[in-house]
Amino acid sequence: MVCMLRAWLRRPAVAAQFRNSSGLCGSTGLTVRNSSTKTAPHIPGMEYQDAICTLNTLQTNASCLEQVRRGRSHPQLQLQAMKAFLERTGLTVEALDHLNIIHVTGTKGKGSTCAFTEQILRSHGFRTGFYSSPHLVQVRERIRINGQPIGKELFTKYFWQVYGRLEKSKDAHGGTMPAYFRFLTILAFHVFLQEEVDLAVIEVGIGGAYDCTNIIRRPWVCGISSLGIDHTQILGDTIEKIAWQKGGIFKPGVPAFTVKQPEDAMVVLRDRARETGCPLRVCPELDDYQKHCGPLRLGLAGQHQHSNASLAIQLSHTWLQRRCRPDQSGPSTAELSGLSQAPQVCPSPITVKALSDTEWPGRNQTLKHGALTYFLDGAHTMRSMQACVDWFVEAAAQHERNASGPVARVLLFNATGERDSAAMLKLLVPCHFDFAVFCPNITEAAASCNADQQNFNVSVENMLTRCLDNQRSWQLHSSKGPGLLIEDSPSLGPEKKADTVVFPCILSALQWIAQGRDSVLAQSTEVILPVKSSIVAKAALLRNAAEIHVLITGSLHLVGGVLKHFDQTSSK
Repeated sequence: MVCMLRAWLRRPAVAAQFRNSSGLCGSTGLTVRNSSTKTAPHIPGMEYQDAICTLNTLQTNASCLEQVRRGRSHPQLQLQAMKAFLERTGLTVEALDHLNIIHVTGTKGKGSTCAFTEQILRSHGFRTGFYSSPHLVQVRERIRINGQPIGKELFTKYFWQVYGRLEKSKDAHGGTMPAYFRFLTILAFHVFLQEEVDLAVIEVGIGGAYDCTNIIRRPWVCGISSLGIDHTQILGDTIEKIAWQKGGIFKPGVPAFTVKQPEDAMVVLRDRARETGCPLRVCPELDDYQKHCGPLRLGLAGQHQHSNASLAIQLSHTWLQRRCRPDQSGPSTAELSGLSQAPQVCPSPITVKALSDTEWPGRNQTLKHGALTYFLDGAHTMRSMQACVDWFVEAAAQHERNASGPVARVLLFNATGERDSAAMLKLLVPCHFDFAVFCPNITEAAASCNADQQNFNVSVENMLTRCLDNQRSWQLHSSKGPGLLIEDSPSLGPEKKADTVVFPCILSALQWIAQGRDSVLAQSTEVILPVKSSIVAKAALLRNAAEIHVLITGSLHLVGGVLKHFDQTSSK
């Protein structure tokens, strides 16, 4: 709240500086590639944290909330509004054609697919842009150049330039400003054009047809990763409705690829492709590539990454073909009529190495800190949670075989939004945790300014209530009696059941789990809330175990909050 107040107090002065600046371009119809922000001045004194705090005000802006409500009943208005916001910053949708875009959607695995694709094309020597969501630790992770989040100085410069144009023009447009995700999407387009990337890998936010990234007119190739049920209030409650939304990114004559999907979803995608005039192809299994080029090792763990890697191979191969062989003939009439199998591709040695070099934090990630091993995965749908469980069971078993003594297993969980956390927790019960720990996506309880991870769209009370609901769901699934932060759980006999504890923030949960045995956490200077003696007593098992294995899942925001405490340098 300190950051938000600070930003609002400074906004009138900022607006005045923007209005009085002669360097800003007043035209909204520019199409020249490098004209979007080159001449706009950087406002002295307005630094990174000011930019992030001002960005956060777009989460709760009343006009933005009205845009969302209006957009849900008339979703086509979302794209019209997005184009208008883009033009207010000095760009048109035609200017985005210069970015040579790879556009990727899906329910599960679209971020990993994008990460594989970006790594492959960067390894081939191209300057890459990569836009993804959400961020884990800092907002600038969403906008990457050559695989790295843009620096604070670059983010700050472009933020104030783009924000200034929107602020300057808002009175002529009913006082409207773009909501949080829309603004970041516009900012990413500006950054990629200014920094002259060779291509941009763009991950869809939610859905596809009406997602604000879908103002892209002419991507070079599109991809759809694994589909499932998520965001039902926006996309619909059946796999067919969701597939229709995802297929909305198809463009006439633009090649598209999908992994194998449920039959009902595939029928919808095929029909959408046919109606659009888009050649849609189904990717082969990863094993099919290995028949020609030998074993492939992936930098991302988990069996479910195989389909993501296959999709990335097809996307990058198609992009490279167009770039290196622009005279190649377009899709045939037969290809435009429906669905076909993707052609066999033999990955080059560069592609093979890129697949093994790919990193994507927070997804099937393992970190070892002495006696503590953390397994981090931001799974938040039923299918992704089952994949997370399969990965954790195998990975934890491998680590336990090498342990010098007894191992304690801990679950750290939170879920947000409309997701069925009770159903996800049921999938986790067979992992046999000794403790199930719940906390909200609040990094620490101290009233410090951690603007990158502030969320003003949900109250602290609601977050804590959700944690208590999750705790009760776990107790029901595991037949465990009540175990609260403020009291000891009753003894239930000799059968081993997981104790449950709720903490008010991520740091307090991590400190309790680690019991002083993680040197990284021990370096934290944040204020730790006192823990009741009854909860301290529960931790004897953790103190006596040779190793502690912690699965952190249910929310990418939770995973990001954990990583913030593990990587102090990235959060500064």
